[in-house]
Formats: sequence, structure tokens, C-alpha cells
Amino acid sequence: MKKSEATRLNILQKAFELIYVKGYQTTSIDEIIATTQVTKGAFYYHFKTKDEMGLAIINELMKPKFKNAFIEPFKNNSNPLDTIYDLMYNLLMENEDLKVEYGCPASNFTQEMAPWNTAFTKALNELSLQWETSMIEAIETGKKNGYVKRNISAKEVAVFVLSGYWGIRNLGKLENSKSVYLVYLKGLKSYFSSIQ
Repeated sequence: MKKSEATRLNILQKAFELIYVKGYQTTSIDEIIATTQVTKGAFYYHFKTKDEMGLAIINELMKPKFKNAFIEPFKNNSNPLDTIYDLMYNLLMENEDLKVEYGCPASNFTQEMAPWNTAFTKALNELSLQWETSMIEAIETGKKNGYVKRNISAKEVAVFVLSGYWGIRNLGKLENSKSVYLVYLKGLKSYFSSIQ
């Protein structure tokens, strides 16, 4: 990796860490520069504005991580409801990068930026749609393979799971406790039992 590419990646990674903890609006370019220990000139060489950097965080850091964590599990052909439950359990209880006190990075960006920045809205919506589409396709396959009742709407299940995940991340952030995640996971398991 060239020095210029390494500098850019360092800025994105350190900025992401700051923004995840403090929020996008309250993280200044000066804080990012101080944390990354690059010059202002180096920062502005890579990013004309803070929003350009924010979009790069979504497109260059979050999308690949999101794909690995949220999309790849659906590539197997096993029971999609087990896949979804295991994914939720892993994301909520075992993933060390996602901290209960800071919530979900994609959700945080959505809440802070979607109302004011259409480019952020578009990039974040792409993430959400990828996850929803992967889930719908897996559930449809599960219906054909007898894992899910045929009369169940795959879209309804996917929207329910997505909204539940984002909601429980926010509730966990408010309570600063994973105990609420366990309540959600128990309810999710009960719901899945009813549609098998």
C-alpha cells in the first residue's frame, strides 16, 4: 500500500472510531487531525470536506465490514431463521467492534445525517437494502425448502428483523446494558418458532 493510501485509510479508521464514540456532528476535523497526527494539508489533500470524509467512511470502511458481517451469513442454504437468529446473537452479544453504549454505527449515521444530507441517505439506504434483500432471498429459499411457512411474507419478516435490530441497538445504548438484547433475542426466537 502506498504511503498516500495508508494515510487516507488511517484518517478514515481513526475518524470512524471518534465518530462512533462521539457522533458525527460533534466530532470536528481538528479532533480527527489531532487523533490521526496528520497535517491539515494532508487531511484536505484526501478530503475536501468533512462530509466527503464521512461518505468515504460509509463506502470504504462500513460497506465491506457490513457485507462480511450482515450479508455473507446468508450465502449458506441452511434454515434462514437459524441464520438470522445466529447473526443477531453474534452482532448483539459477541461482536467486539459493536459496543452497547455506542449503538449501531449505521443507525447512528442515519439518525444524525439522513435528514440533512441526501448523499448520506443514499449510501446508508444501500446498506439497509442489501441486508433486507439478502434476508428476503434467504427466507424465500427457506419457504421452498420447508423451513418457513409458505404463507409468510419474506418482506414482512425482513422489515421486522431490521427494525428490531436497529431499535434494540438504540435501547441498549440508552440502558447501557446487553440485558435488553437477551429479551429481544428471546422474543425473536419465539416469533421464528411461530412462522416455521
